[in-house]
Amino acid sequence: MNLGAPISTTALSFTGCRSHRLSTPSWAKFTISSFYRRRWRSYPTGTNPSHQFFCSMSTSSAGSPSPIPPEKPKPQPWLVVGLGNPGKLYNGTRHNVGFEMVDAIAEAEGISMSSVSFKALFGKGFIGDVPVMLAKPQTFMNASGESVGAIVSFYKIPLKQVLVIFDDMDLPFAKLRLLPKGGHGGHNGMRSIIDHFKGSRDFPRLRIGIGRPPGKMIPSSFVLRPFNKEERTELDFTLQNGVEAVRILVLEGFDKSATLVNSAKPLQQFS
Repeated sequence: MNLGAPISTTALSFTGCRSHRLSTPSWAKFTISSFYRRRWRSYPTGTNPSHQFFCSMSTSSAGSPSPIPPEKPKPQPWLVVGLGNPGKLYNGTRHNVGFEMVDAIAEAEGISMSSVSFKALFGKGFIGDVPVMLAKPQTFMNASGESVGAIVSFYKIPLKQVLVIFDDMDLPFAKLRLLPKGGHGGHNGMRSIIDHFKGSRDFPRLRIGIGRPPGKMIPSSFVLRPFNKEERTELDFTLQNGVEAVRILVLEGFDKSATLVNSAKPLQQFS
């Protein structure tokens, strides 16, 4: 054997040490001839004497390998839908407070609502690290389910991750109520959505109180009335509470959000 032959170099990595890989310690890097490399590789994994020596030295000096923490599951996306009627004629009316809440969320979270998809003004973004889709159906209130049903079907969103926001005459003005499920309560937009969910009512909803019609005014006329100055101030305060409630819902869960929403007091009680 000619030990004076040219020696090629290689850095050895040792495998088979108790089923995990150890990189070669800095003091263990050395050069070997092609002959010795063949000798080294002729041993079954874990039986080479030098291999065992380096493994034992590495494990004794480095200690037990730290366990690799499991990967955190990716958060599931949410769909947040606000109900209303499209067009300037209906801007600022009671029937459109769902639209207003979605606009407030979009502004607070920096989500653009400039695209049109699934018959809705549509936007994608994040609340914290949770992906969120915002939608304002443009089908007119009574056909809201055409838009919402298509979004849910296309993105395969579980109904427990679909929040629908709408106006409610049975709640005092500017009062919020967050519920995990329920019926349509006579609201035609909700009726349409439930129909397109094949009758399922198991999705959360955020109701925004608009109060009862005064005197003998018929409900269909009342919901298309705009707000006066005092109502506008109180509603803006409610919308900010709603934004915070949605943020908590998405990041911390339904129970904590419902506790905040359902116990909140109207603005006049803070003055």
